[in-house]
Amino acid sequence: MSSKPELTWMKEAKRHLGMHEVRHSFILQDWINDLNVSWLGKNPAWCGIYLARCLKLSGINYPKEFYRALEWKKGGVKLNKPCYGSVAIKTRKGGGHVCFVVGRLSDNRLICLGGNQSDQVCYAVYKVSDFEEFRWYGRTGTPGANRFNLETIKYSSNLKVTVTEN
Repeated sequence: MSSKPELTWMKEAKRHLGMHEVRHSFILQDWINDLNVSWLGKNPAWCGIYLARCLKLSGINYPKEFYRALEWKKGGVKLNKPCYGSVAIKTRKGGGHVCFVVGRLSDNRLICLGGNQSDQVCYAVYKVSDFEEFRWYGRTGTPGANRFNLETIKYSSNLKVTVTEN
């Protein structure tokens, strides 16, 4: 595992691995209440809610309309490439998706941690090109250079990753 100090929001994000939107709907509702979201419609895409909750508990600002994934392009600092703990933003059918960058596989696909990935908080594998932007929302203006050296993670069944194909 990495010798880099763990980012507070990533520590919080990992605490919720396996949280499922149906079985743990009361947790999701607590997050929605805590973030003062008054309207989300039926069956909200909650990836942005998950990220905002992790950042909020770490004392870090996030977009005003954090529940809209593509709004994450309006905050933080735009990066030229992904780094550990950055927010990865992509368009998908019906809107967008956001997640945190964790590492990469040996074939250079990214491993990202996010909510509303297979209806739960889990790791998922994406091509770098799947994302339109990577943004840094840390306490510092830019991430430390060492954060760009993404750890190569060996795929295993213990990792419980969802492989996404576009």
